[in-house]
Parts: sequence; C-alpha cells; structure tokens
Amino acid sequence: MIKALGNVFKVKELRNKVLFMLAMMAVYRLGAHIPVPGVDVALLQERLFGGNFGGALDFLDLFAGGALSNFTIFAMSITPYITASIILQLLTVVVPKLEELSKQGNEGRKKIAQYTRYGTIVLAVIQAIGITLYIQRFGAVPNATVFDIALIIVSLTAGTAFLMWLGEQITDKGIGNGISIIIFTSIISRFPSDMYNTYELLQAGTISILNVLIFAVLAIIIIAGIIFVQQGERRIPVQYSKRIVGRRVYGGRSTHIPMKINQAGVIPVIFASSVLLFPGIIAQVLPYDWATGLANAISPGSTLYMVLYGLMILFFTYFYTAITFNPEEVADNMKKYGGFIPGIRPGRPTINYLDRVLMRVTLAGAIFLTIVALLPFAMQPLTGVTISFGGTSLIIMVGVALKTMEQIESHLLMRHYEGFMK
Repeated sequence: MIKALGNVFKVKELRNKVLFMLAMMAVYRLGAHIPVPGVDVALLQERLFGGNFGGALDFLDLFAGGALSNFTIFAMSITPYITASIILQLLTVVVPKLEELSKQGNEGRKKIAQYTRYGTIVLAVIQAIGITLYIQRFGAVPNATVFDIALIIVSLTAGTAFLMWLGEQITDKGIGNGISIIIFTSIISRFPSDMYNTYELLQAGTISILNVLIFAVLAIIIIAGIIFVQQGERRIPVQYSKRIVGRRVYGGRSTHIPMKINQAGVIPVIFASSVLLFPGIIAQVLPYDWATGLANAISPGSTLYMVLYGLMILFFTYFYTAITFNPEEVADNMKKYGGFIPGIRPGRPTINYLDRVLMRVTLAGAIFLTIVALLPFAMQPLTGVTISFGGTSLIIMVGVALKTMEQIESHLLMRHYEGFMK
C-alpha cells in the first residue's frame, strides 16, 4: 500500500490531479468557515440548533460539513445540485427531447449538464429564501431590512453555485467525481468532533470501553460488507464466433460481461436522502401546526422516514441501474460482433436473459444498501455511542473512496506501475 501511494507521486499527471483535488478540498473547508453577513450565529445555534439538533436540518448540516449550524456561505452545500440532477434524470426518461439529447454523446451530455446548472440556481434561490425566512422567525437576523434579506439569499445561492463549479473542476482537473468528493469531505470533517464527543462520554462514565469496542467492531463489519457488495459482480460468459477474412482468423475468444451487484453505487443513497430532506425543510419553514407535524413525522430516525427512505433507495437503485445498463444495447453490440451467451440464442432471448439476471442481481444490491442505511439507527441505542454520521454516510464515504482508488489504480496500471490491488 505504501509503495502504491509512493507510485502515485512518481507519475507527474496523476500527482497533479491528486494535489489539485486535495487543494480544492482545502478551499471547500476554508469557505465552510466564512460566515454569512448579517446573521447572529450564536442566537441561531441557541434557539434553533441547541447544540444537538435533530430532524432534517441535522441531516442537511451533515452534508454541509457543519456549515449550516455555523451559517456560513456553504450552508446549503451541494444539495440543490443533487436535487436538480435527480429532476433532470427523471425528465430524461419522460421528455423525448431530453432523451434524444442523452443519446447524442458528449454534446448531448454537455447540454443536459447546462440545464442542470440552471436548475441548481433556481432551486438554490428557492431554498435560500426558505432558510432565510425560517431563521428570521427566530430573530437570527436582527433589524432585518430588505437589503439584509437579499444579501443573505444571494450569499447562500452564490455559495452553492461556487461549490457546483468547484465540483466540476475536481471532475475535470482532479481525480474522482467532484460532487461526491465534496460530500465525502463534508462527512469526514465531522469525524474529529465525533471522536472528541465519544471521549467526553467515556470520561463522564456515560458509556464504557466495551460500548466503544462493540460499536467499532460493528462499524468494521458494515464497512467490510459495503466493500464486498460494491466490488461484487456477476460475470456472464460471452463467446465470440470465429470469422475468416482472407488468410486471417478473427474472433473465437471468450470473455464476460461484468454485472455489478450494486451497479448504481452510492447514487441511490444520495438521491433518497436529498428527496426526503427537501419536504422536511419546506415543512419546517411553514408557520403551521400541520407543517411542524409533517416535519417531525419525516425527520431522520422516525418510523415513516425509515420506511420511505428504504423504499426510495430500492426505487433509485433500479432506476439508476436501468439508465446505466441497457440490456438491449448490450445484446445488439454482442450480435453485431458475433458474440453470444452459451446456451442463449442471440436477439430477444439474450435481452430477456440479461434483463432477468440484472433484476435479480440489482435486488440483492438494493436490499443490502437499504439494510446498511437503516442499521445504524439500531446501532446507536444498542451501543450508546452517538455519532453524527450513520449508514448513509458510511456508504457514501466507502463508495467514493473505492471509486477514487479505482481511478488512481487505472492511471498507475496504464503507466506500468503496481496498483493498490494485487
């Protein structure tokens, strides 16, 4: 492992990509400490957060890396971008124009990315208005004028727009997916404070060393399970028939189609979390009793939240898998180059077979994601150890780390260096 890490810095291009990614992560954490002007943060934390707040805002603050509770310019984090991406991907299936764009290769994807940026700004403005009006109800914006309100809204929107740009820069010039890296940085930034809180609980006698050890063992088992499922795949054998062109023989080789157990990666978890956060935040902003009741009903940890969360993870796993893996397209490409699955006829039977296998494999991955996302809600009462991130965050952190390592691995192997995996 140490040798592989050393190899990363031997390749100039890869070294620059890694250093650029780390620099952008540092810029993000620096910006997470720049306060929004005109907001009484101390009063906001006392009346709204109280040091250990719960519900949708707690979850949103996790994705913001503590920027929401400190009400900095990155308070809304990258959540509006994720929501806009979900909406665009759903519309791609429904709207023929967008579906046509998605099939036009790189140019079509650029156009959809542009629409996503516009959608992000619109959603960011709406969310900024809601949050600003919400904190004003608690007196966190003293002697507020129209200009003060507008300044807060613009600051929050600009912060999200900057993070969107930052994520795209990491994707283009760094290593890994930029948006995922930002979320990863937000989650991991809470780790030192969680360790300190656990130490204080040990000192106070609230929990014992045994509780911490049980929690650590369970966490290691969950992480190992996530890695196992993320890397697991069903390999479908493919045989290519021989073709004789002149004096040369082409084909006749055997290969396989790697069908991952969790084809969608961490996307279903991020999407499900964002979708459930949005109505909870809107409900908390509205000054009505029914809205408060709705916000409490769908707050993280409630029974309704866990049921909806599990169903959404299942839905988004199948939905995103259907977008990224098209059995009809795979079967057509195989037929075009003389390939076939042993025992399965080319054409419609191959499509049906791939679709059937995909459904079964995806079900296993979706159920595992759901269990891991919900398991920490039971772990904390069992062990007594309280941490700010749970199964959702673990899935995201491990998934992002694995994807980033895979990209670094491919760069190393391409230049004849030894990678992380032997």
